[in-house]
Amino acid sequence: MNFFITAGTLDYLKKIENKYPAETMVSIANVSGALLLHETNGATVFKEPRKYEVFDSGGDLAGRGFVVMNYFPVTDEGRPLFEQEFKNRTKIFSNEPGFIAIRALRPLSSNTYVTLTIWDTEVDYQNSKNINSFSNAINKKEIGLDHQPKIFSSESYVRQYTIIE
Repeated sequence: MNFFITAGTLDYLKKIENKYPAETMVSIANVSGALLLHETNGATVFKEPRKYEVFDSGGDLAGRGFVVMNYFPVTDEGRPLFEQEFKNRTKIFSNEPGFIAIRALRPLSSNTYVTLTIWDTEVDYQNSKNINSFSNAINKKEIGLDHQPKIFSSESYVRQYTIIE
């Protein structure tokens, strides 16, 4: 499965999303800007997207919810270990209250992996952060990745969005 991300004004991105109703697209926004997510088995309609391959997933992209995107810059030699540690961790989330979907994304044109989770509300996400399974799935210290040499090329970071219907 392919996953593409593009940025732009919310109005412009909604026009693209509405132009292709048969495609799985979701517009998300926060105070800093807007993104359009496109999941497909084929090509994208975006002109210059960030390109990813889904290497693990759970749930369906929804037209509602709170989106958390964790970005992990990973070295070339660290990619196999990173993927091994995150593969199948998506199942951990399936029983969390308010969980909707997750995608683990392998970058095709950069070094930054993305884990994207969708929750019913921000409160559901915050509550899940307190649950041990969530911490173990996301926190690289808990899964031991911070003890491995040359796994990360720089610090990970998080961005939060709301899905715009």
